[in-house]
Amino acid sequence: MVRRRGIGMASVFYGTGYGNGFPDISSAIVELHPSGKATVRTGAVDCGQGSSTVFAIIAAEVLGLQVSDITVTTGDTDNTPDTGTTAATRQTYNTGNAVRLAALDALSPLLDMVKPRLAVNTVDGLVVRGGAIEVRGLPGRKVTLAEAVALAKAEGLTTMGKATFTAHTTALDPENGQGAPYWPYAFATHMAEVEVDTLTGMVEVLRVVAAHDVGRAINRAGVEGQVEGGVAQGLGFALLEEVQLNCGRIQNPNLAGYLVPTAMDMAVVESIIVEHPEPSGPFGAKGIGEPAILPVAPAILNAIFDAVGVRITDLPATPEKVLQAIKLQEDRGIVK
Repeated sequence: MVRRRGIGMASVFYGTGYGNGFPDISSAIVELHPSGKATVRTGAVDCGQGSSTVFAIIAAEVLGLQVSDITVTTGDTDNTPDTGTTAATRQTYNTGNAVRLAALDALSPLLDMVKPRLAVNTVDGLVVRGGAIEVRGLPGRKVTLAEAVALAKAEGLTTMGKATFTAHTTALDPENGQGAPYWPYAFATHMAEVEVDTLTGMVEVLRVVAAHDVGRAINRAGVEGQVEGGVAQGLGFALLEEVQLNCGRIQNPNLAGYLVPTAMDMAVVESIIVEHPEPSGPFGAKGIGEPAILPVAPAILNAIFDAVGVRITDLPATPEKVLQAIKLQEDRGIVK
């Protein structure tokens, strides 16, 4: 039989954020406008992972608005506060928390202002939804958010909220190795099905099932996109991508020699979103950036072992390496 199939699995846990007690701080500004819309300002740069959409959803949830009512401004050093780097799977958790707190800060004076107008004693008697502040249990008694902002500005009140969130971690104790170096942790398990051609060493990844604990999925389509993108990157890491050096010089400096997966190379990906809310996260959310990449390669390598009985420990698992490992095994009289 020339082509053999195998299934492999790998699980990871990943500590998000800078960790080890390093200052991990994000700030955000949320401003409400008389139009009944809002602007979120944050230094967090969206480089394709969808963080700006997440911030808009979080702000809209707090303010009782539609996501389309939220404008997100990022990366403008004149107008946006610092959020640290877009790295370490930290922006949804860190800056998401800052956005939530800033939105609450912007909303707070409005709630206090409309209490007497709506004849309630405490802000606990108010609920914000559908673009209005209404009396809990009496949706007919309400003030639209646009009206409340206009009234606040007429009275000289601020409609801008600011907040800073710090992720609290500690360095490890040098004596006993104990501490809280990261928080929160992301968890994932991937299963890969591959087909190995025993004559050529070619490996085709047929299917990847990827289960990720994301706390709570703020944007399910975004989570699925992150997982699928992570699988693509992990597949490249496992089978294709290799920097070839000779005396310190890169021999494959372009995509003709440095191979990356194309749509034709991609496996069928099934994303399983596991929601176990993280109490300290914004609406229970935590990150899903780098964890999507990590289990892919070990799952594929385990599937290769299941298919043909060889362990590849030097990535990428190119056809030459796989074929050499198969022949070495056959020379030893071991046949899968």
